[in-house]
Amino acid sequence: MMVCMEHYKRTHHCGELCARHEGAPVTLNGWVNRKRDHGGISFINLRDRYGVTQTVIGENPSALLAETAAQLRNEYCVAVRGTVRRRPPDMVNSDMPTGEIEVLVHELVILNKCEVLPFQIEDESRAGEDLRLKHRYLDLRSAGMQKRLRLRHETAFAVREWMTSQGFYEIETPTFIRSTPEGARDYLVPSRLYAGKFYALPQSPQLYKQLLMAAGFDKYFQIARCYRDEDARGDRQPEFTQIDIEMSFVSRDEVLSMTEGLMSHVFQKTLGITLPVHFKRLGYDEAMELYGTDKPDLRFDLPLHDFAPCAKEGEFAAFNGALAAGGAVKALVVPSGAMKTPYSRKQIEELENHAKIYRAKGLAWMKVAEGALEGGVSKFFARAAAKIIDRLGAKPGDLILLVADAKRKTANTALGAVRSRLGKELFLSEDSEAAKRFEFVWIVDFPLFEYNEDEERWEAAHHLFSYPQEQYHDTLESCPGGVKGDLYDLVLNGYELASGSIRIHDPVLQKRIFSITGIGEEEAQAKFGFLLEALKYGAPPHGGIAPGLDRLVMLMAGETSIKEVIAFPKNSFAVSPMDDCPAAVDGRQLEELHLVIKEPKEEANP
Repeated sequence: MMVCMEHYKRTHHCGELCARHEGAPVTLNGWVNRKRDHGGISFINLRDRYGVTQTVIGENPSALLAETAAQLRNEYCVAVRGTVRRRPPDMVNSDMPTGEIEVLVHELVILNKCEVLPFQIEDESRAGEDLRLKHRYLDLRSAGMQKRLRLRHETAFAVREWMTSQGFYEIETPTFIRSTPEGARDYLVPSRLYAGKFYALPQSPQLYKQLLMAAGFDKYFQIARCYRDEDARGDRQPEFTQIDIEMSFVSRDEVLSMTEGLMSHVFQKTLGITLPVHFKRLGYDEAMELYGTDKPDLRFDLPLHDFAPCAKEGEFAAFNGALAAGGAVKALVVPSGAMKTPYSRKQIEELENHAKIYRAKGLAWMKVAEGALEGGVSKFFARAAAKIIDRLGAKPGDLILLVADAKRKTANTALGAVRSRLGKELFLSEDSEAAKRFEFVWIVDFPLFEYNEDEERWEAAHHLFSYPQEQYHDTLESCPGGVKGDLYDLVLNGYELASGSIRIHDPVLQKRIFSITGIGEEEAQAKFGFLLEALKYGAPPHGGIAPGLDRLVMLMAGETSIKEVIAFPKNSFAVSPMDDCPAAVDGRQLEELHLVIKEPKEEANP
């Protein structure tokens, strides 16, 4: 049956009717969310983007209405005409915004039927990820996905609102750019007109936003699509969205203050949450020493302790050997009050296996008794027990976890990973108050360079265009490992939310950075010549930051995967099960692009 929508156009949506509409004739359009039959009366919950309204087909309906209602199944798309009436007081549903009323149906039309569903559409889908992504258009009908995408929209709107109020211009930068090394592999786009030449999709608008500062635009932002061809791992997506920001004539503090204002506006506007005016700051070195990571979760207080003075009081060879090699011994005190029951040996072994993922050689432990230590490696520290308990501030029943390594960074990182796992196990259960908090922290004073041991060369820790702090300019070449950059990360609840820096605006200094990272003058000119050229013409001092929109909305929504806040994400293998992408293309297309497919070699059988 063909239906003319002009005759069944909705007068209201399914989330707006209330007691003041009593007696009004209405037309609703939506999907059958649920149907119930009770003694000759049918109740049909009708759903659209805005909410759910209960409609009722009373006793003795017309033959046509009864026949149409009998056909209904969940997710049929329908139009109803009827009259709003109040529900009896004992039938009011206070959990529904429309729970005071219902619509008595006079006319019902099926706009489209629905075949048997591959999974039930509920508030939150229980289907597996690939099935949800295969039928994403159905998954997106769920209340949870609708709510999260609304939050994403509201967040993007609030960002634009704040940035515009602060004098920023929203400017689009190209999607087809020159391929430049920025850390990950580029997605390449072959040119049909220029055989053998390629565009790249931007990993970020980094160079273009710097050029906009050279062009005098002073304050730029963009909700920018970015692309990185990385191996499938974790929760990464090949395409993602960032809030890209750049400012001229600014210091680090001004960029941080602006970002704090942006976050405060977004959280207040979308969630009604008031954030602190300024966020806590930690130096990179301090963060590594205290938490073993440059993205610490501060919703729980569980710092790492330097165990070296205590280790020297004991007789444990592994600890003393690590210290003699210039390394570290770090301790973590797990309070007994956080553990429902004392950790078993099996649970401690699971923590040890987790530490070994981060290159720890082992995880030592002791339990605190009344004025003494017991279990694990306690026998090596029996004489120093009182000093150790006092130095660590430990209480009876507490568990002390220890990692030693000849490399201080390894000891910190491995025990920091154990801390993060304990946070999830002990402190951040879904119903805990800590899990509901938003704890921001700035990590500042990062190393400018990292040494790549495999390639035996220095690399930029963030990217090649970050400004080295002034006091290190004379020692850039002689001591790259000691150079701190004017770099900063914004961390929220253990996730890196934003990364930024003050940029290099001096072409001579930029060439020095290229040289230290093994990029010669000829290569620098070939890859970044347009930027170096622009810097020669009075480019101003400038800096910026780029919060990740996907991750921001994920954290605001209380989720742990960015797939839950992206309309059409890829799966963990960078594949879209819905449209079978990536896919082969027609041979004629390849010919037009001057491309020939080289089949991968089959691996030889062992």
